[in-house]
Amino acid sequence: MPQTPADPWWKSAVVYQIYPSSFQDADGDGLGDLPGVIDRLDYLHTLGVDVVWLSPVYPSPLADNGYDISDYLGIHPRFGTLADWDRLRDGLHERGMRLVMDLVVNHTSDEHPWFADSRASRDSPYRDFYFWRPGRGDGPPNNWGSVFSGPAWTRDDATGEYFLHLFTRNQPDLNWENPKVREQVHDIARWWLDRGADGFRMDVVNFVSKAPGLPDGPVPPGSGYGLFAEYSINGPRLHEFLGELRDAAFAGRDVLTVGEMPGVSVEQARAHTDPVDGEVSMVFQFEHVDLDHGPGGKFDRVPLDLRRLKGSLDRWQLGLADRGWNSLYLNNHDQPRAVSRFGDDGEHRTASAKTLATTLHMMKGTPYVYQGEELGMANAGFSDISEYRDVETHNHYLHAMAAGADEARVMAGIARMSRDNARTPMQWDASPNAGFTTGTPWIAVNPDHTEVNAEAALADPDSVFHHYRRLIALRKEHPVVVHGAYTPLLPEHPALYAYTRTLDGTVLTVLANWSADTVAVDAAPAVAGPRPELLLGTHPAAEEGVFAPLRPWESRVLLSR
Repeated sequence: MPQTPADPWWKSAVVYQIYPSSFQDADGDGLGDLPGVIDRLDYLHTLGVDVVWLSPVYPSPLADNGYDISDYLGIHPRFGTLADWDRLRDGLHERGMRLVMDLVVNHTSDEHPWFADSRASRDSPYRDFYFWRPGRGDGPPNNWGSVFSGPAWTRDDATGEYFLHLFTRNQPDLNWENPKVREQVHDIARWWLDRGADGFRMDVVNFVSKAPGLPDGPVPPGSGYGLFAEYSINGPRLHEFLGELRDAAFAGRDVLTVGEMPGVSVEQARAHTDPVDGEVSMVFQFEHVDLDHGPGGKFDRVPLDLRRLKGSLDRWQLGLADRGWNSLYLNNHDQPRAVSRFGDDGEHRTASAKTLATTLHMMKGTPYVYQGEELGMANAGFSDISEYRDVETHNHYLHAMAAGADEARVMAGIARMSRDNARTPMQWDASPNAGFTTGTPWIAVNPDHTEVNAEAALADPDSVFHHYRRLIALRKEHPVVVHGAYTPLLPEHPALYAYTRTLDGTVLTVLANWSADTVAVDAAPAVAGPRPELLLGTHPAAEEGVFAPLRPWESRVLLSR
């Protein structure tokens, strides 16, 4: 189907996220870098992805692995130089791929010159670039909590006031109520686009508008700190702020923009991604990856009920069917590995990795592949807190230990859900450091790299890698994958994930067994269309035909014209 103004290129694209510290080290210092990414561009081209999203590579003190930026217009020396970035841009463009940068503008580093000036004096011209408030009694201005545990305020001795940080104390929140802040953000975005970037993933961008007056949350003062989404995100000026950014930086440019928006609703996402007056191409929502969080939060994981996951993703598919656009993901730098979390990283690792991908990639929206996902990379398997590098993980451990929690239980939760599970080095081959570095890696390599690695996957035509490659190719070959209407099937089935996509008489049916048991196919034959053919499967074709019972973690994609 030819592209139209209503159907821009990114609707048929597949995005590959690179976490630069862990992708490829070219100089042997144990840290990934831009020359290393350049060395692996042919691998990405073989996979068939259209876009590379580069997690932050800006100058940073690295309090939160680069999401604390001290200079928005440079490259951290550990990653290379602006000349290296130019070579990466050119290498991608020469291969027909595009480059998306990470725009982190809810907060800066506390070492950014704006903040250094802001904290120097209450009369600083940059004072209002951030949220400074006097304390209340012996404590902070309100009872807001940080995403990374503890209060969201830190007292600064230089002026005796508190500054707001919804993440670490090294990440002070920018005050977007100040038009000069917004102008600076517009300038930054234009600078990178003028240099050849093809868009942005915008970190926690719905945090930039907060409730006027920064009121207390419903927890009574003095009883603790809480995360109050009704006050700290999706504020009353969000559409205004993002609309200004769109008009000032994105308008008239052929770019992809995705807003990371924790706590966003389907209705809000429809408005943000409306092709007529929305502000971004698509949003990252978190509803589906929060379903296994227990009463104690993300580190208190509970078993996932597939019916709840289907209900969530179906709501988003149907809710954005006629207005707006979905992003599709199970993995990223902030989530544990999907094959360990949702699949089976033991006996059925290969099949479950393929089935998770099949289920996701055949939906309507733009799929995102996180580095190593296409290999079936699993959780890190760390057992000691000293092996972790993530600030959120260490903060959780310290707060839990101080509260008297059982250490074995705390460590079990961390092993399942820590962000470092996604941040171990990319597994290129079976050598001691997985081909990632000739030095000592900044974080340990997963021991399973001797079996799970890119070299082995490329050589095996039945590997997870080649299954991803085929899924990506289907998106290019069959317009129904991009444009077809989505209809869920069997929403209450506890193990079978099934749906159809339909377009102009073509019916694509997805049947996916999310379990280690054999599962019968019930309702699919009635809706799959006449004489469906097996377009792609995780297992050899069944003798009984395309509607034979699904073997453990088997999935099939059927096509009827």
